[in-house]
Amino acid sequence: MQKKYLIGVDLGTSSTKSALFTINGKKIAEFSVSVPIYYPQPGIVEQNDQDFYDTAAQTIQKIIQDSGIDPREIAAIAFDSQMAGIGMIDEHFQPAARFDSWLDMRCKPYIDLMDRDAGELVTRITGCPPTCDHGSKILWWKNEQPQIYQNTAKYVIPGVYVAGRMAGLKAEDAFIDYTYIHFSGFADNEKMCWSEELCSRFGIDRSKLPRIVNPWDVIGEVTDESAKKFGLAPGTIIAAGAGDTAANALGAGIVRPGMLLDVAGTASVLAGCTDQYAPDVKNRALLSMRSIIPGLWNPLAYIGGGGIALSWFKEQFYNTNRGKSLPDDESLYAEMLAATKNVTPGCEGLLFSPHLGGRICPSSAAMRGAWIGASWSHTQAHFFRAILESVAYEYAYYLEILRALLPNLTFSEARVVGGGAKGDLWNQIKADVLAVPYQRLQGKEFGSWGIAMVAGKAAGVIENLAEFAIQTSSLSGNPFQPIEQNIKIYHPIIQKYIHMENMLNSYFNQNI
Repeated sequence: MQKKYLIGVDLGTSSTKSALFTINGKKIAEFSVSVPIYYPQPGIVEQNDQDFYDTAAQTIQKIIQDSGIDPREIAAIAFDSQMAGIGMIDEHFQPAARFDSWLDMRCKPYIDLMDRDAGELVTRITGCPPTCDHGSKILWWKNEQPQIYQNTAKYVIPGVYVAGRMAGLKAEDAFIDYTYIHFSGFADNEKMCWSEELCSRFGIDRSKLPRIVNPWDVIGEVTDESAKKFGLAPGTIIAAGAGDTAANALGAGIVRPGMLLDVAGTASVLAGCTDQYAPDVKNRALLSMRSIIPGLWNPLAYIGGGGIALSWFKEQFYNTNRGKSLPDDESLYAEMLAATKNVTPGCEGLLFSPHLGGRICPSSAAMRGAWIGASWSHTQAHFFRAILESVAYEYAYYLEILRALLPNLTFSEARVVGGGAKGDLWNQIKADVLAVPYQRLQGKEFGSWGIAMVAGKAAGVIENLAEFAIQTSSLSGNPFQPIEQNIKIYHPIIQKYIHMENMLNSYFNQNI
Protein backbone atom coordinates (compact mmCIF):
# COMPACT_ATOMS: atom_id res chain seq x y z
CA MET A 1 0.00 0.00 0.00
CA GLN A 2 1.30 3.47 -0.92
CA LYS A 3 2.61 5.51 1.99
CA LYS A 4 0.91 8.94 1.89
CA TYR A 5 1.05 10.35 5.42
CA LEU A 6 3.34 11.34 8.28
CA ILE A 7 2.61 11.88 11.97
CA GLY A 8 4.40 14.40 14.17
CA VAL A 9 3.77 14.44 17.92
CA ASP A 10 4.75 17.27 20.28
CA LEU A 11 5.18 16.11 23.90
CA GLY A 12 5.00 19.47 25.63
CA THR A 13 5.06 20.39 29.29
CA SER A 14 1.33 21.02 29.63
CA SER A 15 -0.10 19.21 26.61
CA THR A 16 0.48 16.51 24.03
CA LYS A 17 -0.38 17.40 20.45
CA SER A 18 -0.47 15.03 17.48
CA ALA A 19 -0.84 16.08 13.86
CA LEU A 20 -1.33 14.10 10.66
CA PHE A 21 0.17 15.48 7.44
CA THR A 22 0.39 14.50 3.83
CA ILE A 23 3.95 14.00 2.69
CA ASN A 24 3.96 17.47 1.07
CA GLY A 25 2.99 19.14 4.36
CA LYS A 26 -0.78 19.56 4.18
CA LYS A 27 -2.28 19.13 7.63
CA ILE A 28 -5.13 16.62 7.65
CA ALA A 29 -5.97 16.39 11.36
CA GLU A 30 -4.67 17.43 14.75
CA PHE A 31 -5.68 16.88 18.35
CA SER A 32 -4.24 17.83 21.72
CA VAL A 33 -4.93 16.94 25.34
CA SER A 34 -3.53 18.29 28.58
CA VAL A 35 -0.83 16.48 30.53
CA PRO A 36 -0.85 16.51 34.36
CA ILE A 37 1.87 18.35 36.25
CA TYR A 38 2.46 17.41 39.88
CA TYR A 39 3.67 19.67 42.69
CA PRO A 40 4.21 17.31 45.66
CA GLN A 41 6.27 19.84 47.63
CA PRO A 42 7.34 23.49 47.21
CA GLY A 43 10.03 23.71 44.52
CA ILE A 44 9.36 20.19 43.22
CA VAL A 45 7.70 19.81 39.81
CA GLU A 46 7.17 16.33 38.40
CA GLN A 47 5.33 14.52 35.63
CA ASN A 48 4.66 10.87 34.84
CA ASP A 49 6.25 9.26 31.81
CA GLN A 50 3.18 7.06 31.57
CA ASP A 51 1.06 10.20 31.09
CA PHE A 52 3.17 11.11 28.06
CA TYR A 53 2.64 7.61 26.67
CA ASP A 54 -1.10 7.53 27.31
CA THR A 55 -1.77 11.01 25.92
CA ALA A 56 0.30 10.21 22.84
CA ALA A 57 -1.85 7.14 22.28
CA GLN A 58 -5.05 9.11 22.83
CA THR A 59 -4.15 11.90 20.41
CA ILE A 60 -2.75 9.63 17.70
CA GLN A 61 -5.79 7.38 17.80
CA LYS A 62 -8.04 10.46 17.59
CA ILE A 63 -6.39 12.01 14.50
CA ILE A 64 -6.46 8.69 12.67
CA GLN A 65 -10.13 8.21 13.47
CA ASP A 66 -11.04 11.81 12.54
CA SER A 67 -9.16 11.66 9.25
CA GLY A 68 -10.65 8.35 8.19
CA ILE A 69 -7.39 7.22 6.59
CA ASP A 70 -6.07 3.68 6.50
CA PRO A 71 -3.28 3.47 9.15
CA ARG A 72 -1.26 1.36 6.72
CA GLU A 73 -0.83 4.50 4.59
CA ILE A 74 1.23 6.18 7.34
CA ALA A 75 4.90 6.11 6.37
CA ALA A 76 6.39 6.94 9.77
CA ILE A 77 5.97 8.72 13.09
CA ALA A 78 8.32 10.85 15.22
CA PHE A 79 8.16 12.72 18.51
CA ASP A 80 9.58 16.02 19.68
CA SER A 81 9.50 16.85 23.37
CA GLN A 82 10.41 19.34 26.06
CA MET A 83 14.16 19.42 26.34
CA ALA A 84 15.68 20.25 29.74
CA GLY A 85 13.85 17.78 32.01
CA ILE A 86 14.97 14.17 32.43
CA GLY A 87 13.32 10.83 33.16
CA MET A 88 14.62 7.53 34.46
CA ILE A 89 13.87 3.96 33.33
CA ASP A 90 14.75 0.60 34.83
CA GLU A 91 16.11 -2.37 32.91
CA HIS A 92 12.57 -3.24 31.73
CA PHE A 93 12.05 0.23 30.17
CA GLN A 94 9.64 1.16 32.98
CA PRO A 95 9.85 4.43 34.97
CA ALA A 96 12.26 4.21 37.91
CA ALA A 97 10.87 7.48 39.30
CA ARG A 98 8.70 10.38 38.16
CA PHE A 99 9.94 12.60 35.35
CA ASP A 100 12.05 15.45 36.75
CA SER A 101 10.61 18.55 35.02
CA TRP A 102 12.66 21.44 33.67
CA LEU A 103 10.52 23.55 36.04
CA ASP A 104 11.82 21.62 39.07
CA MET A 105 14.51 23.57 40.93
CA ARG A 106 15.55 21.10 43.65
CA CYS A 107 18.78 20.58 41.67
CA LYS A 108 19.97 24.16 42.26
CA PRO A 109 22.76 23.15 44.70
CA TYR A 110 24.18 20.94 41.96
CA ILE A 111 23.92 23.72 39.37
CA ASP A 112 26.07 25.76 41.73
CA LEU A 113 28.42 22.82 42.26
CA MET A 114 28.94 22.30 38.53
CA ASP A 115 29.44 26.02 38.04
CA ARG A 116 32.01 26.33 40.84
CA ASP A 117 33.89 23.18 39.94
CA ALA A 118 33.95 23.37 36.15
CA GLY A 119 31.56 26.01 34.82
CA GLU A 120 33.81 27.13 31.99
CA LEU A 121 34.68 23.56 31.03
CA VAL A 122 31.02 22.48 30.97
CA THR A 123 30.09 25.47 28.82
CA ARG A 124 32.94 24.90 26.36
CA ILE A 125 32.35 21.17 25.92
CA THR A 126 28.55 20.94 26.08
CA GLY A 127 27.75 24.36 24.58
CA CYS A 128 25.50 25.18 27.55
CA PRO A 129 26.46 26.69 30.92
CA PRO A 130 25.46 24.81 34.09
CA THR A 131 21.73 25.28 34.50
CA CYS A 132 18.56 23.43 35.44
CA ASP A 133 18.99 20.57 32.98
CA HIS A 134 19.94 16.89 32.75
CA GLY A 135 23.40 17.26 34.31
CA SER A 136 22.43 18.96 37.56
CA LYS A 137 19.34 16.76 37.87
CA ILE A 138 21.29 13.52 37.44
CA LEU A 139 23.72 14.69 40.13
CA TRP A 140 20.78 15.41 42.44
CA TRP A 141 19.38 11.89 42.02
CA LYS A 142 22.85 10.36 42.40
CA ASN A 143 23.51 12.14 45.69
CA GLU A 144 20.04 12.63 47.20
CA GLN A 145 18.28 9.44 46.03
CA PRO A 146 21.08 6.85 45.66
CA GLN A 147 18.70 3.87 45.60
CA ILE A 148 16.72 5.28 42.65
CA TYR A 149 20.00 6.20 40.96
CA GLN A 150 21.18 2.62 41.39
CA ASN A 151 17.88 1.25 39.99
CA THR A 152 18.06 3.56 36.96
CA ALA A 153 19.28 1.74 33.87
CA LYS A 154 19.13 4.77 31.57
CA TYR A 155 18.21 8.46 31.67
CA VAL A 156 15.71 9.36 28.95
CA ILE A 157 13.63 12.28 27.71
CA PRO A 158 9.83 11.97 27.10
CA GLY A 159 10.08 11.34 23.36
CA VAL A 160 12.45 8.45 23.96
CA TYR A 161 10.20 6.91 26.59
CA VAL A 162 7.14 6.97 24.33
CA ALA A 163 8.99 5.83 21.19
CA GLY A 164 10.83 3.10 23.07
CA ARG A 165 7.66 1.72 24.62
CA MET A 166 5.91 1.77 21.22
CA ALA A 167 8.78 -0.17 19.69
CA GLY A 168 9.16 -2.59 22.60
CA LEU A 169 12.77 -1.58 23.25
CA LYS A 170 14.91 -2.76 26.13
CA ALA A 171 16.77 -0.32 28.35
CA GLU A 172 20.03 -1.16 26.60
CA ASP A 173 18.46 0.19 23.37
CA ALA A 174 17.63 3.60 24.89
CA PHE A 175 18.82 6.59 22.87
CA ILE A 176 18.94 10.37 22.74
CA ASP A 177 19.20 12.36 19.54
CA TYR A 178 21.87 15.00 19.18
CA THR A 179 19.58 18.05 19.42
CA TYR A 180 19.25 17.49 23.18
CA ILE A 181 22.85 16.92 24.18
CA HIS A 182 23.75 20.55 24.95
CA PHE A 183 21.36 20.13 27.91
CA SER A 184 22.98 16.86 29.03
CA GLY A 185 25.74 18.37 31.17
CA PHE A 186 28.09 15.53 30.20
CA ALA A 187 28.25 15.40 26.38
CA ASP A 188 30.96 16.60 24.01
CA ASN A 189 28.58 18.49 21.75
CA GLU A 190 31.00 19.10 18.91
CA LYS A 191 32.22 15.50 18.76
CA MET A 192 28.69 14.18 19.39
CA CYS A 193 29.70 11.73 22.11
CA TRP A 194 29.72 11.47 25.88
CA SER A 195 32.62 13.37 27.42
CA GLU A 196 34.90 11.07 29.38
CA GLU A 197 36.41 14.14 31.06
CA LEU A 198 33.07 15.51 32.32
CA CYS A 199 31.66 12.12 33.34
CA SER A 200 34.84 11.33 35.26
CA ARG A 201 34.97 14.75 36.88
CA PHE A 202 31.43 14.45 38.28
CA GLY A 203 31.47 10.71 38.96
CA ILE A 204 28.76 9.79 36.45
CA ASP A 205 28.31 6.16 35.44
CA ARG A 206 28.42 6.36 31.63
CA SER A 207 26.49 3.10 31.31
CA LYS A 208 23.39 5.00 32.50
CA LEU A 209 23.62 7.45 29.58
CA PRO A 210 21.82 6.43 26.35
CA ARG A 211 23.43 6.12 22.95
CA ILE A 212 23.50 9.32 20.84
CA VAL A 213 21.73 9.05 17.47
CA ASN A 214 20.60 11.14 14.48
CA PRO A 215 17.03 12.51 14.64
CA TRP A 216 15.97 10.49 11.58
CA ASP A 217 17.51 7.20 12.65
CA VAL A 218 14.92 4.41 12.71
CA ILE A 219 14.83 3.19 16.31
CA GLY A 220 12.21 0.51 15.76
CA GLU A 221 8.71 -0.23 14.53
CA VAL A 222 5.27 -0.16 16.15
CA THR A 223 4.65 -3.49 17.87
CA ASP A 224 1.40 -5.46 17.61
CA GLU A 225 0.53 -4.49 21.19
CA SER A 226 1.22 -0.78 20.61
CA ALA A 227 -0.68 -0.83 17.32
CA LYS A 228 -3.88 -1.68 19.18
CA LYS A 229 -3.39 1.10 21.75
CA PHE A 230 -2.39 3.81 19.24
CA GLY A 231 -4.59 2.85 16.29
CA LEU A 232 -1.53 2.43 14.09
CA ALA A 233 -0.53 -0.38 11.77
CA PRO A 234 2.03 -2.84 13.16
CA GLY A 235 5.42 -2.26 11.60
CA THR A 236 5.00 1.52 11.20
CA ILE A 237 8.46 3.14 11.27
CA ILE A 238 9.42 5.15 14.38
CA ALA A 239 12.14 7.80 14.03
CA ALA A 240 14.36 8.96 16.89
CA GLY A 241 12.84 12.46 16.87
CA ALA A 242 14.25 15.74 18.22
CA GLY A 243 13.87 18.48 20.79
CA ASP A 244 10.87 20.78 20.45
CA THR A 245 12.90 23.93 19.74
CA ALA A 246 14.93 22.14 17.07
CA ALA A 247 11.71 20.82 15.50
CA ASN A 248 10.21 24.32 15.48
CA ALA A 249 13.30 25.71 13.75
CA LEU A 250 13.11 23.05 11.03
CA GLY A 251 9.36 23.51 10.59
CA ALA A 252 9.89 27.26 10.17
CA GLY A 253 12.58 26.72 7.53
CA ILE A 254 15.52 27.98 9.63
CA VAL A 255 18.08 25.96 7.71
CA ARG A 256 20.59 28.46 6.32
CA PRO A 257 23.36 30.33 8.17
CA GLY A 258 22.29 33.86 9.02
CA MET A 259 18.59 33.10 9.46
CA LEU A 260 16.91 33.84 12.80
CA LEU A 261 13.85 32.33 14.48
CA ASP A 262 11.81 34.42 16.91
CA VAL A 263 9.37 32.35 18.97
CA ALA A 264 7.14 35.12 20.31
CA GLY A 265 5.22 33.11 22.86
CA THR A 266 5.03 32.71 26.63
CA ALA A 267 8.81 32.74 26.56
CA SER A 268 10.51 35.00 24.02
CA VAL A 269 13.08 32.81 22.25
CA LEU A 270 15.59 33.96 19.65
CA ALA A 271 17.53 31.25 17.81
CA GLY A 272 20.11 31.75 15.10
CA CYS A 273 21.46 29.45 12.44
CA THR A 274 25.21 29.04 11.94
CA ASP A 275 27.60 26.55 10.38
CA GLN A 276 30.10 26.73 13.25
CA TYR A 277 30.11 25.58 16.85
CA ALA A 278 30.71 28.67 18.99
CA PRO A 279 30.05 28.12 22.73
CA ASP A 280 29.45 31.31 24.68
CA VAL A 281 32.05 30.74 27.41
CA LYS A 282 32.45 34.44 28.24
CA ASN A 283 28.84 35.52 28.81
CA ARG A 284 27.13 32.15 29.33
CA ALA A 285 24.02 33.57 27.71
CA LEU A 286 23.73 31.61 24.46
CA LEU A 287 22.98 27.87 24.37
CA SER A 288 24.63 26.04 21.47
CA MET A 289 21.98 23.61 20.23
CA ARG A 290 22.62 21.36 17.27
CA SER A 291 20.25 21.95 14.37
CA ILE A 292 18.45 18.91 13.01
CA ILE A 293 20.31 19.69 9.75
CA PRO A 294 23.81 18.15 9.92
CA GLY A 295 26.60 20.71 10.11
CA LEU A 296 24.32 23.52 11.33
CA TRP A 297 23.82 24.94 14.81
CA ASN A 298 21.00 26.90 16.44
CA PRO A 299 22.57 29.13 19.12
CA LEU A 300 19.69 30.49 21.19
CA ALA A 301 18.70 32.38 24.29
CA TYR A 302 15.39 33.39 25.78
CA ILE A 303 13.45 35.57 28.20
CA GLY A 304 11.55 33.36 30.61
CA GLY A 305 8.40 35.47 30.56
CA GLY A 306 8.65 37.78 27.58
CA GLY A 307 5.11 37.12 26.44
CA ILE A 308 3.81 36.94 30.01
CA ALA A 309 5.01 40.51 30.61
CA LEU A 310 2.44 41.76 28.09
CA SER A 311 -0.49 39.95 29.71
CA TRP A 312 0.77 41.04 33.14
CA PHE A 313 0.70 44.68 32.06
CA LYS A 314 -2.74 44.24 30.51
CA GLU A 315 -4.22 42.75 33.65
CA GLN A 316 -2.50 44.93 36.26
CA PHE A 317 -2.35 48.33 34.58
CA TYR A 318 -4.67 48.40 31.58
CA ASN A 319 -7.66 46.15 32.17
CA THR A 320 -8.91 48.03 35.24
CA ASN A 321 -12.16 49.78 36.20
CA ARG A 322 -14.01 48.36 33.21
CA GLY A 323 -16.87 46.81 35.12
CA LYS A 324 -18.34 43.53 33.98
CA SER A 325 -18.32 44.23 30.24
CA LEU A 326 -14.67 43.39 29.64
CA PRO A 327 -13.51 43.18 26.03
CA ASP A 328 -11.71 40.01 24.94
CA ASP A 329 -7.93 39.78 24.97
CA GLU A 330 -7.60 40.41 21.23
CA SER A 331 -9.60 43.64 21.48
CA LEU A 332 -7.62 44.83 24.48
CA TYR A 333 -4.27 44.19 22.83
CA ALA A 334 -5.46 45.94 19.67
CA GLU A 335 -6.49 48.93 21.78
CA MET A 336 -3.16 48.99 23.61
CA LEU A 337 -1.16 48.72 20.38
CA ALA A 338 -3.19 51.46 18.70
CA ALA A 339 -2.31 53.88 21.51
CA THR A 340 1.33 52.81 21.39
CA LYS A 341 1.73 53.70 17.72
CA ASN A 342 1.81 57.38 18.66
CA VAL A 343 4.82 56.90 20.94
CA THR A 344 8.13 57.68 19.27
CA PRO A 345 10.85 54.97 19.06
CA GLY A 346 12.86 54.88 22.26
CA CYS A 347 9.88 55.89 24.43
CA GLU A 348 11.46 59.26 25.21
CA GLY A 349 14.12 57.66 27.40
CA LEU A 350 11.97 55.05 29.19
CA LEU A 351 13.54 51.57 29.45
CA PHE A 352 12.07 48.34 30.81
CA SER A 353 13.79 45.21 32.11
CA PRO A 354 11.58 42.20 31.22
CA HIS A 355 13.01 39.74 33.75
CA LEU A 356 10.10 39.74 36.20
CA GLY A 357 10.82 36.19 37.36
CA GLY A 358 14.60 36.24 37.09
CA ARG A 359 16.92 36.31 34.10
CA ILE A 360 17.48 33.07 32.22
CA CYS A 361 20.23 33.95 29.72
CA PRO A 362 22.66 34.54 31.35
CA SER A 363 21.32 32.98 34.53
CA SER A 364 20.50 35.42 37.33
CA ALA A 365 17.64 34.08 39.44
CA ALA A 366 17.60 37.12 41.71
CA MET A 367 16.86 39.65 38.96
CA ARG A 368 13.42 41.24 38.66
CA GLY A 369 11.69 43.65 36.32
CA ALA A 370 12.13 47.41 36.36
CA TRP A 371 11.28 50.59 34.50
CA ILE A 372 14.11 53.12 34.33
CA GLY A 373 13.90 56.75 33.21
CA ALA A 374 10.24 57.53 33.94
CA SER A 375 9.25 61.20 33.74
CA TRP A 376 6.07 63.32 33.92
CA SER A 377 5.65 63.11 30.17
CA HIS A 378 5.36 59.33 30.04
CA THR A 379 1.90 57.88 29.53
CA GLN A 380 0.46 54.40 29.84
CA ALA A 381 1.27 53.87 26.16
CA HIS A 382 4.95 54.67 26.80
CA PHE A 383 5.14 52.00 29.49
CA PHE A 384 3.56 49.40 27.22
CA ARG A 385 5.83 50.23 24.28
CA ALA A 386 8.83 50.03 26.61
CA ILE A 387 7.92 46.38 27.25
CA LEU A 388 7.75 45.68 23.51
CA GLU A 389 11.09 47.40 22.94
CA SER A 390 12.75 45.58 25.87
CA VAL A 391 12.32 42.18 24.20
CA ALA A 392 13.91 43.57 21.03
CA TYR A 393 16.82 45.05 23.04
CA GLU A 394 17.35 41.72 24.79
CA TYR A 395 17.44 40.02 21.39
CA ALA A 396 19.98 42.61 20.24
CA TYR A 397 22.16 41.68 23.20
CA TYR A 398 22.05 38.01 22.12
CA LEU A 399 23.03 38.96 18.56
CA GLU A 400 25.88 41.16 19.80
CA ILE A 401 27.31 38.09 21.55
CA LEU A 402 26.83 35.95 18.44
CA ARG A 403 28.53 38.55 16.23
CA ALA A 404 31.51 38.63 18.60
CA LEU A 405 31.77 34.83 18.44
CA LEU A 406 31.31 34.68 14.64
CA PRO A 407 32.41 38.04 13.15
CA ASN A 408 31.79 36.92 9.56
CA LEU A 409 28.17 35.93 10.17
CA THR A 410 25.58 38.16 8.44
CA PHE A 411 21.95 38.03 9.51
CA SER A 412 19.66 37.80 6.49
CA GLU A 413 16.14 37.54 7.92
CA ALA A 414 14.17 36.70 11.04
CA ARG A 415 11.11 34.46 10.88
CA VAL A 416 8.61 35.02 13.67
CA VAL A 417 6.07 32.53 15.02
CA GLY A 418 3.83 32.39 18.08
CA GLY A 419 1.08 34.65 19.37
CA GLY A 420 3.28 37.75 19.32
CA ALA A 421 3.82 37.35 15.57
CA LYS A 422 0.37 38.86 14.98
CA GLY A 423 1.45 42.32 16.13
CA ASP A 424 2.58 44.51 13.23
CA LEU A 425 4.05 47.12 15.56
CA TRP A 426 6.08 44.59 17.56
CA ASN A 427 7.45 43.03 14.38
CA GLN A 428 8.44 46.47 13.09
CA ILE A 429 10.13 47.37 16.39
CA LYS A 430 12.17 44.15 16.29
CA ALA A 431 13.10 44.71 12.64
CA ASP A 432 14.30 48.23 13.47
CA VAL A 433 16.22 47.29 16.63
CA LEU A 434 17.91 44.24 15.06
CA ALA A 435 18.26 45.84 11.60
CA VAL A 436 16.96 42.59 10.07
CA PRO A 437 13.82 42.03 7.94
CA TYR A 438 11.06 40.34 9.95
CA GLN A 439 8.88 37.75 8.20
CA ARG A 440 5.68 36.17 9.49
CA LEU A 441 4.86 32.57 8.55
CA GLN A 442 1.51 31.02 7.77
CA GLY A 443 0.18 28.40 10.15
CA LYS A 444 1.27 27.61 13.68
CA GLU A 445 2.14 23.91 13.90
CA PHE A 446 5.83 24.32 13.11
CA GLY A 447 7.05 21.84 15.70
CA SER A 448 4.74 19.00 14.73
CA TRP A 449 5.44 19.58 11.02
CA GLY A 450 9.19 19.81 11.66
CA ILE A 451 9.21 16.49 13.49
CA ALA A 452 6.90 14.94 10.88
CA MET A 453 9.53 15.85 8.27
CA VAL A 454 12.08 13.97 10.36
CA ALA A 455 9.76 10.96 10.25
CA GLY A 456 9.58 11.38 6.47
CA LYS A 457 13.35 11.25 6.17
CA ALA A 458 13.46 8.14 8.33
CA ALA A 459 10.95 6.49 5.99
CA GLY A 460 12.85 7.57 2.88
CA VAL A 461 10.02 9.72 1.48
CA ILE A 462 11.95 12.97 2.12
CA GLU A 463 15.53 13.12 0.92
CA ASN A 464 16.91 16.61 1.64
CA LEU A 465 15.44 17.99 4.87
CA ALA A 466 16.85 21.51 4.44
CA GLU A 467 15.50 22.01 0.92
CA PHE A 468 12.18 20.41 1.81
CA ALA A 469 11.81 22.70 4.85
CA ILE A 470 12.36 25.77 2.67
CA GLN A 471 9.89 24.56 0.06
CA THR A 472 7.12 23.83 2.55
CA SER A 473 7.45 26.91 4.80
CA SER A 474 4.75 29.38 3.77
CA LEU A 475 5.43 33.10 4.17
CA SER A 476 2.61 35.36 5.30
CA GLY A 477 2.63 38.76 3.60
CA ASN A 478 5.68 40.90 2.94
CA PRO A 479 8.51 41.17 5.48
CA PHE A 480 8.73 44.12 7.84
CA GLN A 481 11.75 45.99 6.52
CA PRO A 482 14.00 47.91 8.94
CA ILE A 483 13.49 51.67 8.79
CA GLU A 484 16.85 53.42 8.55
CA GLN A 485 15.80 56.39 10.66
CA ASN A 486 14.63 54.11 13.47
CA ILE A 487 17.81 52.01 13.29
CA LYS A 488 19.81 55.17 14.03
CA ILE A 489 17.58 55.98 17.01
CA TYR A 490 17.73 52.49 18.49
CA HIS A 491 21.42 51.76 17.98
CA PRO A 492 22.73 53.79 20.97
CA ILE A 493 19.77 52.74 23.14
CA ILE A 494 20.79 49.08 22.79
CA GLN A 495 24.03 49.84 24.60
CA LYS A 496 22.16 51.76 27.31
CA TYR A 497 19.89 48.76 27.77
CA ILE A 498 22.83 46.36 28.11
CA HIS A 499 24.44 48.74 30.65
CA MET A 500 21.14 48.96 32.56
CA GLU A 501 20.86 45.17 32.78
CA ASN A 502 24.41 44.90 34.11
CA MET A 503 23.63 47.47 36.82
CA LEU A 504 20.35 45.75 37.74
CA ASN A 505 22.11 42.41 37.97
CA SER A 506 24.59 43.88 40.44
CA TYR A 507 21.79 45.55 42.40
CA PHE A 508 19.59 42.47 42.74
CA ASN A 509 22.50 40.16 43.58
CA GLN A 510 24.20 42.30 46.22
CA ASN A 511 24.16 41.02 49.80
CA ILE A 512 22.98 43.74 52.20
